[in-house]
Amino acid sequence: MSTLHTINKSPYTHNTLVSCLKVCSERDGILLLEDGVFGILTSAPGADELQQLIQRGVKVFALVNDIKARGLEEKVAPNIEPIDYNAFVRLTLNHRCVQSWY
Repeated sequence: MSTLHTINKSPYTHNTLVSCLKVCSERDGILLLEDGVFGILTSAPGADELQQLIQRGVKVFALVNDIKARGLEEKVAPNIEPIDYNAFVRLTLNHRCVQSWY
């Protein structure tokens, strides 16, 4: 079964995203929220690895309210899907477990 990994720390100040990328499998999902949405930037640490995982089938999402709050609407990397809170709840129901990375 799959795991939904949630990242709420900026990849510019924490290594949580890079650590998460090392354990993700093809059926997993990653949700970037709070300052974790800085991971949507193509210049973010781990951006190349994130895109490689996306190519292998990992789905990556980012909370649209957090993207907007940080002025990043025009900077979302390819293949990262902005979602709202209702979609966040659906993601938690569609995965076997949720792993929060702090």
